[in-house]
Formats: sequence, structure tokens, C-alpha cells
Amino acid sequence: MTDLPAVKAALKSQQIETPSWGYGNSGTRFKVFAQPGVPRDPFEKLDDAAQVHAATGVTPTVSLHIPWDRVDDYTALAAYAKERGIGLGAINANVFQDDDFKLGSVTHPDPAVRRKALAHLMECVDIMDATGSRDLKLWFSDGTNYPGQDDVTARQDRLAEALAAVYERLGEDQRMLLEYKLFEPAFYTTDVPDWGTAYLHCLKLGARAQVVVDTGHHAPGTNIEFIVAQLLREGKLGGFDFNSRFYADDDLMVGAADPFQLFRILHEVAQNDGFAPETGVAFLLDQCHNIEAKIPAVIRSVMNVQEATAKALLVDLDALRAAQRSGDVLEANAVLMDAYNTDVRPLLREVREEMGLHPDPLAAYRASGWQERIVAERVGGTQAGWGA
Repeated sequence: MTDLPAVKAALKSQQIETPSWGYGNSGTRFKVFAQPGVPRDPFEKLDDAAQVHAATGVTPTVSLHIPWDRVDDYTALAAYAKERGIGLGAINANVFQDDDFKLGSVTHPDPAVRRKALAHLMECVDIMDATGSRDLKLWFSDGTNYPGQDDVTARQDRLAEALAAVYERLGEDQRMLLEYKLFEPAFYTTDVPDWGTAYLHCLKLGARAQVVVDTGHHAPGTNIEFIVAQLLREGKLGGFDFNSRFYADDDLMVGAADPFQLFRILHEVAQNDGFAPETGVAFLLDQCHNIEAKIPAVIRSVMNVQEATAKALLVDLDALRAAQRSGDVLEANAVLMDAYNTDVRPLLREVREEMGLHPDPLAAYRASGWQERIVAERVGGTQAGWGA
């Protein structure tokens, strides 16, 4: 039988980090669509993130992206966040937008470009020191478009050298989270294309180097929950970047494309104790809201993760393992499907009320009047978005 009080306790203690860039303008590969009320600087992004936390109660931190969220005083930014009841989370580096990085950043054949990229990564660690952030999140667009363009092995050597230098710079309580991506923008080889490559580099670096699983960064049909189980088993799952995809890395709202996949992933987390704080697994959103309203989309995404988490926690593990041991394939699958098919919305409404929250986060946000306020007040200036 499922321990319902334990399920409730786990849901109340859940923490989901929202991305600063999710509050800004974004779009397709052809057009960025502006919306009224979008933040114009990192401080306004934190204002919006605080509204999400007020409505959901489970989003106490915000990921920053450098240089998109660059400010003169990061200590002041952290203090501003604290005043609004939230904190600053992972620091995301950007070594994919400068013209110098056309042929790569830390794997570029030119040592001068590699030094520039490494200096940016070190700057991000400095920002971690100022903000009290635990995690440095690294994604590299590095790769090649044509056979023979560069030496594949040499590029791995350059990557390892840069990662080792950054790892050495980290404080004792700081971590490096290495993200992988199947392709894009490199079409022939990508320097960190899969979890195995990321895992090998992290394994060589040490315990404070962990792998990030972005749910949109896999080939169609990839069993992501298997990857999650393997990384948990080895103590190398640093966190998730949650989003959804239909064709490639679409960065849609988590749970929008395949909610059953999200459930299967979180089931592996649940049965392998991945929700325990001591595992250090970070649950992050990494999404761009192109045509939908920003703040409600972030809230809906959080709710989707909560619903999938609740279902995963409701799996009767004793019954499941008994069926597995006896080789009862249909019963084992039925136990899993019973949890997935459970309507957990009443449970989550009850949990929120016990937390002193409105049972419907979206209704709470609509009633707050915040959307009307920011549309009226955020007039003039330059809206935040891709590259800003």
C-alpha cells in the first residue's frame, strides 16, 4: 500500500527551479514574438518568478543565464531575490553566441578563442560566489558540420582540459552540471552529444561533476528513463532540464508532448530515492514560451511536474516488485498504469491548501492582478529575450 502522508510530505517539500529566460521573449527560428509586460531586466524577471512561487509554493529558486542576466552587482541581485522570497539557482554559461565561437568555444582549434571561452566560464564561477549559487550549468554548441573539418579526438582533449580547469576553480560546495545534446547546431559531430560522453567527462573530473538530462535532447524513441536510472545508480545525475519536444529540441512546456514519458522518468527517480535531498538532484525547467503567456505557462509547467511526481509517488512499489519477482508481466504493468491513470488533481489541491496556498495556482495568479499590472507598468525600454 502507498503511504499517503509520505506522498504528501514529498510533494510539499518538492522544489522546481524556474528559468529566467522563460520570462522573456522567445520564438521560432524565424521570429521572436514580443508580448506586453515582458521583463526588461533581471530584476523584473525575479519579480515574475516570485509570483510563480507565490502561486505554487514549490519554485523557490531561479536559474540565471550569463550574459543575458548580467548586472553590475550580483550580490545586490541576490539580495533583491531574497527580499521577494526566492533565491538564485544555477548559473548558466553562454559560449554559443559570440562570432568567435563559430567553430567552437572550448574545443575551438584556435587557443585564443579557447582562452576567451574559458574566461567566460570562470566569470560564471565568480558570479556563483557572489550569488551563493551551488550549480554551474554548462552546455556547449561545439561541434563540426563536415567530415574532416577538425580532429574529433583533439576536440575531446580540449574539452577535457577546459572542464578540468573550471572544476579546479569551483568551491567545495559548488558543482558542475554538464549537459548533452544530440545535435544542433553542429550537423556532423557534436562534442557532447550523449549521456555517455557527458558521464565519462564527469567521471574523470570527480564527485562534484554531474550530468544534466534535458528531456528534449534525445533522438526519437530514446528510453530516457533508462538513462535516468543508470545515472542515479552511479550517483551521477545532477539534475533535469524539463521541457517537451515533438521533432527536435522544441523547448515546449514539460509534459505537453508525452506526459506518460514524464511519469516514467519520475517513477525511476522515485523508486531510486532521487527525490531525497541528499541526492542533490536538481529539478529545473528549461523552456521558451513563444506564443503562450509567459508566467501562466511557467505555472502550468510546474503543475505538470507536480502531477507527474504525484503519480510516480503513488506507485505501489511492494506490489510492483512482487509482480516483477514472480514474472507476472501484465500485473507489473497494471500496477504502474494504475498509478499513472490516477487523477491526482484532488490530492494536489489538498496538499496546496495544507500549505496555505490557493488550490489552483493558475486561478491564484489570475486573481493577483499581476498580469494587468505589468502590462500597464512595463512600458518603454527594451524587453528581455534571446540574446538580452
